[in-house]
Amino acid sequence: MNLSRTDLTVETAEELSAGGRLFAPDSGVQLRESLRCGCPVTCIRVASPAGARAIGRPVGRYVTIDLRPCLARQEELTGRAAQCLAGELRALLPPLAARDTALVVGMGNEAMTPDAVGAEALTHLLVTRHMVDALPRRFGHLRSVAALRTGVLAQTGVETLELVRGAVSHIRPTVVIAVDALAARSRHRLCATVQLSDAGLTPGSGVGNHRKAVDAAALGVPVIALGVPTVIDGAALCGQEDDAPTGLFVTPRDIDSRVRELGRLIGRGLTLALQPGLSAEEVAALLG
Repeated sequence: MNLSRTDLTVETAEELSAGGRLFAPDSGVQLRESLRCGCPVTCIRVASPAGARAIGRPVGRYVTIDLRPCLARQEELTGRAAQCLAGELRALLPPLAARDTALVVGMGNEAMTPDAVGAEALTHLLVTRHMVDALPRRFGHLRSVAALRTGVLAQTGVETLELVRGAVSHIRPTVVIAVDALAARSRHRLCATVQLSDAGLTPGSGVGNHRKAVDAAALGVPVIALGVPTVIDGAALCGQEDDAPTGLFVTPRDIDSRVRELGRLIGRGLTLALQPGLSAEEVAALLG
């Protein structure tokens, strides 16, 4: 089984747990399943270096939200799914004081639809840093939120980590939230799963284009990674999961509408999580 085909920790765990030892008490890997706002949630905690070696992921928490029940009910993802996302994200965030700033980074190539999740999410995010700084009496009840679109190395000539590090050194946020498109092994998870992690991320890892990791060790502040799988390796789609990756990636035919909907979900969920003083109705009115 080629485990490099997926960015989803839950898929890696499903394959490795077939032997029955991955979630043993002494393995350093813990599993918790729950239901929030009608969405199944799977939390995998990699608690030790031994657990990290066993599952091939850094130490940290990996939360997977399954959107398929919402999609089956034809619910708008900006409703209960956004509430679920906000609740799970709050649990991963470090303690934030009233004057702290959060930096949300939209990664990927917005000119390539399957890779435009990060950029699309930022168009639906309530950005407030400029307002809070300029008019603190009027907007001081809002948390300071800044946003950055990184593009990709081929467009900018600058590594994503270098761009984010520069923004962090100037803005000095308390937390960085990095949004990116992911790769999955199962077609059933395409555009139907959200993964959250407090271990950061490595842009392009799921498609074999590894860049420098964006994580707390590199930036000096906590990094929360948020991603949605939008592509699957062609060989995995054909059931040839033991073959080497082909470099041919497949995406749903309606990827344009799906990315737009997922961008609204992520932007709405991020805003709800970062602005606890705003109700869901107020966020909807502000974001449209």
